[in-house]
Amino acid sequence: MFVISLSLVLCSGLAHAVWNMLAKQSTDKAVFLWVIYMPATLLLLPTMIKELAGKSFSPDIWLLIGASLVMQSIYSLLLAYTYNAGDLSQVYPVMRGTPTLLIPAFGVILLGETLALWGWVGLCFMLAGFVVMLGRSAGKGQHAVLKPMLLAIGVGLCITVYTLIDKVNLQHLSPLALLEVTNIGFMLGLTPAVVRSGRLKQVIRTHSNRIWIGAILSPGSYLLFLLAARNANVSTVAPMREVGIVFGTLLGLFVLKESQGIRRITASVAVVMGIIMIASSGH
Repeated sequence: MFVISLSLVLCSGLAHAVWNMLAKQSTDKAVFLWVIYMPATLLLLPTMIKELAGKSFSPDIWLLIGASLVMQSIYSLLLAYTYNAGDLSQVYPVMRGTPTLLIPAFGVILLGETLALWGWVGLCFMLAGFVVMLGRSAGKGQHAVLKPMLLAIGVGLCITVYTLIDKVNLQHLSPLALLEVTNIGFMLGLTPAVVRSGRLKQVIRTHSNRIWIGAILSPGSYLLFLLAARNANVSTVAPMREVGIVFGTLLGLFVLKESQGIRRITASVAVVMGIIMIASSGH
């Protein structure tokens, strides 16, 4: 079962890195993100309605479902701002790395989960890799570097919170129904940008081919993670999903032609070592 969860998480990380690269390449980040979430949201809406109609939840459960929706709205809005402010290889490690340190600690403290000592050593290796990845962009002022970093940390905090909330929500909702809740929340945060005249049509004309790829990978990456989290501790599988940091860094360097390749590839090696340690601690 752990091997299956590990495979799902690794595929989730790769899919997540690819659709984030597509979002970074787009000319209008907020509208592009909204569009790629639309097909899955429409497809899964009947499933969510049917499941919610057949259940009777307490106010506390409804509050958690609403909290997941709200956090996804904030996450999507910050994500668009972050990709407008910084490079993929600059902000992606920060966005995905922030939860790597926080989620295991919260998982142990709040959810009663455990993480072996070897897993904590792996987290230290990953954190060291993230620090090296950050660095300082050559030729840019302090404000130009600080703004995208702060935005990326905000995205990371959102990821931390909604991951923990959704781990609890999976006790009451199926992965598909919960995915629909998160999709709706994601789209709500970006809707104000979409209603502005002409932006939606322009994005569809410019990025028609990329939209369909993103439409499959964006919800698909989180669905894979939800399936993995159902059968494994969140403190183990959530950090392993951050292998997407390596994928995202490589895509930024070799596809988007971003700079500082040697330093960030070296940092990726440290991240991979940490992932191997965390995976080993899960047996």
